[in-house]
Amino acid sequence: MKKVLLFTALAVFGFTNLNAQEIKLGIKGGLNFAQIKGENSQQNNRITDFNLGIMAEIPIANRFTFQPELLYSGQGSSVNLNYLNIPLMAKYNLTKEFSLEAGPQIGFLLSANANGNNVKSSFKTLDFSLNFGLSYQLNNKIYFGARYNLGLSNISTGVATQYTSTKIKNEVFQLSIGYFLF
Repeated sequence: MKKVLLFTALAVFGFTNLNAQEIKLGIKGGLNFAQIKGENSQQNNRITDFNLGIMAEIPIANRFTFQPELLYSGQGSSVNLNYLNIPLMAKYNLTKEFSLEAGPQIGFLLSANANGNNVKSSFKTLDFSLNFGLSYQLNNKIYFGARYNLGLSNISTGVATQYTSTKIKNEVFQLSIGYFLF
């Protein structure tokens, strides 16, 4: 886990030789349409929750930017899972406004509740995902995004319960709006 945190810190803060005036910082929030995919059909229920956090946009090269984020994300299905997610998005700017984005994400489980019960012990504390999306920037300040989050890791601790099967993964579709403060 220490290696993952070190890699994340280096990725987010490792661009020290860039001109700070080119880096944009902002806030974002939106809706999650989430489910857990697994062996247990009960897990296929979709839920609607929200995401909220901060983002930066760092120019890398002509048409390429890096967008690290720190997001609270409500996910799950019949179990409400709350994560602190760190997406590390590479963006290819098709035009000044429209971009394609993709990148890895690490998620830290904050809580897991089902029917008023704490079921966090049934879930692993780390979740690795891959994100794909589209974004549109209006007048260089307002940001609209649509993103698909494909869970790569099994989030179950391996013990089947009424809330989990032995192999399950997160799947989230996100719609968001953001604002670059500066």
